[in-house]
Amino acid sequence: MKLSARINAFSRLGNELGKMSLPERMGLAETVRNENPWFVEDSVLLAIKGVVELLDEGRLNSWAQSYYPEPILPRTIGVAMAGNIPMVGFHDLLCVLMSGHRLKAKLSSQDSVLVKSLVSRLVEIEPRFQDQVSFAENLKEVDAIIATGSDNTSRYFEYYFRKIPHLIRKNRSSCAVILGEESKEEFGLLGQDVFSYFGLGCRNVSKLYVPGEFDFEPLLAAWEPYQQLINNNKYANNYDYQKAIMHLNKEQFHDGGFVILKENHQFVSPVSTVYFEKYHDQQEVHEKLQQVESKLQVIVSARGWFTGSLPFGKAQFPDVGDYADQVDTMKFLLAIK
Repeated sequence: MKLSARINAFSRLGNELGKMSLPERMGLAETVRNENPWFVEDSVLLAIKGVVELLDEGRLNSWAQSYYPEPILPRTIGVAMAGNIPMVGFHDLLCVLMSGHRLKAKLSSQDSVLVKSLVSRLVEIEPRFQDQVSFAENLKEVDAIIATGSDNTSRYFEYYFRKIPHLIRKNRSSCAVILGEESKEEFGLLGQDVFSYFGLGCRNVSKLYVPGEFDFEPLLAAWEPYQQLINNNKYANNYDYQKAIMHLNKEQFHDGGFVILKENHQFVSPVSTVYFEKYHDQQEVHEKLQQVESKLQVIVSARGWFTGSLPFGKAQFPDVGDYADQVDTMKFLLAIK
């Protein structure tokens, strides 16, 4: 299958997803939630929106054609997909198929419905993909591997697949740099980066860098629209637990009624909690971020003023050429001999 046919198929998939009726989306979201209670309707709809933007025909063309992905001998690429947010493994699926290889995917038990639904739609659009996609419980008999997991599982992956080309991703998280002059609307956009998917994704902001005398009240006021998160039992249980632990330990924190802001030098915070760290000047922030570079996925700031950052509200909408862990997946795939 030529590159142009692959681009056309994925572009049509994006168009079809964008045109799904509301009842159809709601029905799919309900099925997905039965598999994973964290994947509520808003999360599923946001994930679909992200895929639609990813599959824009113009973006796909400029991205894919820059690689000339026509391998001489297509290989079978194993992909171990995570299940922390809906369709988190879709970009790897896209890269494998767009590079002309075959995909053998081990789906997370927490996110199988959505991925299989999209693959089914893709095969309907382009039947030749039928023989290029398979699902398996183990990833034996593959020529290369892409796997995403915790820092512990990544060590297992690296050992087990040490004899074949492998791209192993570890835990990462994202942060925001706050200047202290942001508007309510800008803080509201930051709320999207923090609370989308209940904060479970690697592109979710779990750490804030704030000026020394920062006033948290305007920030928490701007986040009030996300109060409804507490209606989710799993989220509420995390919030109650974290708050109880902090009270027992007599720790200081800012309580938003559904989110806890706590000063902490660690980079990754628990669900319902956002850590913050104070800074004196921008140079200090740059130095702090250099220290956690291996844990950093995305930096956001208001209108993207901080060097190397995305604007508030854009963390969950990566471009097709924005690669996890800043490792070019397409280059990895096209280098496989």
